[in-house]
Amino acid sequence: MTYDRLVCANCAAPVNEGRCPVCRASRERLQETGLFGQVTPAALVALLVALIALAVLVHQAA
Repeated sequence: MTYDRLVCANCAAPVNEGRCPVCRASRERLQETGLFGQVTPAALVALLVALIALAVLVHQAA
């Protein structure tokens, strides 16, 4: 999830503007996402299916 569309419940401003301490804390937390933080669940499922298919092909070739 990106913070560019989130609205702060504390000050009712967009979180990406960082107007209050709650906005700034939320913005920092969302920016600290790891390697798969910006990947959608559908992309993760597609990656998993591709890896399983690759494993099956390697197993059949051996």
